[in-house]
Amino acid sequence: MSVELDNVGHKFAATPWLFRHLSARCEDGALTAIIGPSGSGKSTLLSLIAGWETPTEGTITVPHPAGSQSPRIAWVFQNPFGVRARSAIDHVTLPLLARGMSRAQADVEAQRLLDAFDLTHLATRPFRDLSGGEAQRVLLARGLACSPTLLLVDEPTAQLDQSTARDIASTLGSLREDGVSVVIATHDPSIRAQCDAVIDLALFQDEER
Repeated sequence: MSVELDNVGHKFAATPWLFRHLSARCEDGALTAIIGPSGSGKSTLLSLIAGWETPTEGTITVPHPAGSQSPRIAWVFQNPFGVRARSAIDHVTLPLLARGMSRAQADVEAQRLLDAFDLTHLATRPFRDLSGGEAQRVLLARGLACSPTLLLVDEPTAQLDQSTARDIASTLGSLREDGVSVVIATHDPSIRAQCDAVIDLALFQDEER
């Protein structure tokens, strides 16, 4: 099931509209890029999809997994914050334990996720000693450990050099194999190139802006 945006518009009090009349679909198991100039509302749209805010107008429908009363959404933020002294694998194991796995099961699954992101050799390294790209990949692995049906990613390459940004773009492209719907706010052409669909907020600017 896809995420549906129907005639969505949003503004904050006493400010112009960020965007209006936005209708789009984020397909199940696909990567969708949200692009647009600075200040156009890319991160705000992620917040609306996550349900953290309510759109000023229009509706957003996020499907619920079978047997659940709410969607399973994970968010990977622009700045890769973690617990400095905890290892990379600890960051991935915790949400698995929270899902009810035994420690042994969680360790096996965490290792699988780290391997999928080419992080096995960094499993025991403290978060504070990871590079920006390594830390971002750890948090992507942690996001998948939450078993989301929808993964929201905010500017994943904003703080990275060009080479590392390309690696992250390739990693995001591989998420299709997990069957997760991924929505990415980005300014990076290499990320956009990995996506199946694009929502360009520049096309939904209000004429009265």
